[in-house]
Amino acid sequence: MKTSSPGRRAPTPAARRPRPHGGEVRIIGGLWKRSKLTVPDLPGLRPTPDRVRETVFNWLGQTLAGLRVLDLYAGSGALGLEAASRGAASVLLIEQQPRCAAAITAAAQRLGAAQVQVRAADALASTHGLARAGERFDVVFIDPPYASAQQLAALQAVQPLLTPQGLVYVEADTGDLFDALAAEGWTLWRRGRAGQVHFALLHRNTSDAQSAQNP
Repeated sequence: MKTSSPGRRAPTPAARRPRPHGGEVRIIGGLWKRSKLTVPDLPGLRPTPDRVRETVFNWLGQTLAGLRVLDLYAGSGALGLEAASRGAASVLLIEQQPRCAAAITAAAQRLGAAQVQVRAADALASTHGLARAGERFDVVFIDPPYASAQQLAALQAVQPLLTPQGLVYVEADTGDLFDALAAEGWTLWRRGRAGQVHFALLHRNTSDAQSAQNP
């Protein structure tokens, strides 16, 4: 769903290169259901499809009441603002592209989303600062530009930020990523695919996290 800065991503084959996705998307559930979100017309910006968001929030249980949420590589803000719409106590969205960060901020202000904070910053660098500050999150969304191959680096970076029962959403354009995660200390709790979009909810391989899940 995200953008990348110049020089951060290698060219991708034409058949798989994401198209610019200007226009708008809608929040699909919760307090602000059907509210529109502006999507800047930028190369590589690809909001998570409605079908995928609906599936993911079904997995999460519809309501996120009281949970703390982190949306890295926020892009259009669709995932983070969806979480806020469904009752999350706080949502931090991090997006380095200034136009995207400004659009998310404007949407949050229009919705009156007082629990939402937007930072125009690099995602991975931000995780280190959050860890030093002792921040913890119940749900983390990770959806970097596919060609940047930052999923594994981001997963490693968010480990100190997770509560014992914390869940991480990851999106990629290949399922190979998820096949290798067990060796990295992660368990796939849920996994799905919609077209070329592969997505999953993960938790750390700890007895506390595993006992807290109710598939």
